[in-house]
Amino acid sequence: MLKRKALEQELSTGNVFADLGLAGAGEHLIKAGLVVRIDRIIRQRKLTQAAAARLMAIDQPKVSAMLAGQFRGYSVERLMRFLVALGHDVEIVVKPGKRGAAELRVA
Repeated sequence: MLKRKALEQELSTGNVFADLGLAGAGEHLIKAGLVVRIDRIIRQRKLTQAAAARLMAIDQPKVSAMLAGQFRGYSVERLMRFLVALGHDVEIVVKPGKRGAAELRVA
């Protein structure tokens, strides 16, 4: 019989981009959250990528790439504008951080 090695485990920070050591990890996490919401809306509305592209004023291959995780070229503001184009309000709330640890997040 072969012996199995125990897998090493490392606690996550809650941000996979930070865990991978990527620069701008906080912004990447925000963008990823916005893209998840865009994807969810497209699916809920049963839109084709072409129909979603028309609403967001981009071409279908860009929608496909964005939903496949290639969203670095988009600003947070532009992703929020895509949500508005898809018929959703975007609200920015500023409030004191909990326990002194302030954060950015997509709710």
